[in-house]
Amino acid sequence: MAGHSKWANIQHRKKRQDNKRGKLFTKLIKEITVAAREGGGDADSNPRLRLALDKAFSGNMNKETVEKAINRGTGNLEGVNYEELTYEGYSSSGVAIIVECVTDNKNRTVAEVRHAFSKFSGNLGSSGSVSYLFKKIGVISYQETNSAEQIMDLAIENNAEDIINEENYVEIHTDKADYLNIAKVLKDNNFIFDNAELEMHADVKIELDSEAAESFTKFIDSLEELDDVQNVYTNAEYTEGLN
Repeated sequence: MAGHSKWANIQHRKKRQDNKRGKLFTKLIKEITVAAREGGGDADSNPRLRLALDKAFSGNMNKETVEKAINRGTGNLEGVNYEELTYEGYSSSGVAIIVECVTDNKNRTVAEVRHAFSKFSGNLGSSGSVSYLFKKIGVISYQETNSAEQIMDLAIENNAEDIINEENYVEIHTDKADYLNIAKVLKDNNFIFDNAELEMHADVKIELDSEAAESFTKFIDSLEELDDVQNVYTNAEYTEGLN
């Protein structure tokens, strides 16, 4: 039986982050708009908006684009009316999957998500069918950093729950309530993250060997390529040998 490799999982995670950057601006504009609609346009009193703005500016989104998204959300500027949807299900290998969407057409989105599940022999379930396996945590990551020790020290001092450090890669896990504070402390000390967001993580993992992982990755790619999909979370764990 092949043992799981933490580095294999980190490599897979880094690849997914790189692939998602191609759709980053589209996703962030939707997230900013929805966050402003739900909690108002003042980032100081709207943590969700603050999180979205941090990601937008770290991704070099210009200020005018950000302001337009906020104004659409608060109703000061006409625009698309977005709705948030979450779908849950299982892959053919038994991996739990959560798909978060933001859409202006619910019928289109559910049809596209259902098609992706069917194409790869997955099963789309009802609300709550897999979400009980996950909890929301903060994840802050640094790639190719030479400051791992300083970053980890600051994270530990500010109540980080877990830290992964492999080959100049640092990934910090935080409680949902501590996420914004830890991200701010790191940023104030000039440690600018490569990726930072609230994510759904599962304690119970399903291990996939190289063959199963290849098919599963194609399934996840097909979901993430959908225009309305914001995030895809799974409880897959990859064995050594995954490319």
